Amino acid sequence: MSNTTKAWVDAIFYLIAFIFIQMATMYIIKFAVNTATGIPLAHTWGETAAVKEQWNTSVLILSTALSAVITIGIFLWRKWAPFSREYIRTRPWGVLFWVVFLTIGTILPSEWVVEKLEFYFPIFHVDESDFHNLITLMKSPFGYLIVGILAPICEEMVFRGAILRSLMKSFSNKMHWWPIIFSALIFALVHLNFLQGFHAFFMGLLLGWMYYRTNSILPGIVFHWMNNTVSFLMIKLMPQMADGKLIDLFHGDDRLMAGGVFFSLCIFIPSLLQLFVKLKKQI
Repeated sequence: MSNTTKAWVDAIFYLIAFIFIQMATMYIIKFAVNTATGIPLAHTWGETAAVKEQWNTSVLILSTALSAVITIGIFLWRKWAPFSREYIRTRPWGVLFWVVFLTIGTILPSEWVVEKLEFYFPIFHVDESDFHNLITLMKSPFGYLIVGILAPICEEMVFRGAILRSLMKSFSNKMHWWPIIFSALIFALVHLNFLQGFHAFFMGLLLGWMYYRTNSILPGIVFHWMNNTVSFLMIKLMPQMADGKLIDLFHGDDRLMAGGVFFSLCIFIPSLLQLFVKLKKQI
């Protein structure tokens, strides 16, 4: 098997392993909850009203947290996403500072683009059940641990630390954007929704580029953490925004919203330029 073929086989294997862990954990937790509560086993494999109303929230929280922990543990144990302190030893505090501001600068513009796409292409609307699940996670007692800590570490380990790292072996440094694009596309596809995937694809490009320049998932984890933290705080501090639109944040004022998006770009662009300067390609 050639190195190129092996790199692609490994990347596909990591993706399958990630999906399998998510699904297996969900069904095992659902089976355990159903067994403990006396709900018939057959209901484990269907979306019954009893499971939805009484236990779906518990199953969702437990399975999401446990699957993330298992994924992190297995990928570290098998060294599919090697752990190294090399990058943190360089004390990249300036880089991480600009990553935080880069993230802040992406939030309003990306939400604006997604809402415009949903408006002009209603067939690609965000699935309400997926949205409800996310809100449920954020409102749970362990919501921040799951969404703000475990999810960023887990997803960066899988999609950048394992999949992108593997794909980069099949391309030369001069062609580094190809594995970044492919990994971003995979990252988008696992979201199983066009609008969420569209957002994830462009975030995947940024995250992949930062990984390529540093050989570390740390900048990506910080980016992911900041993005999810802002979303979490929005739900906690302004629960009315959970099912609202961006325009609602600006009290229905289009000009104020446009100003907010423009101001965000004024944060995003300088932050990106700073990262171009500060991120040195690690050999």
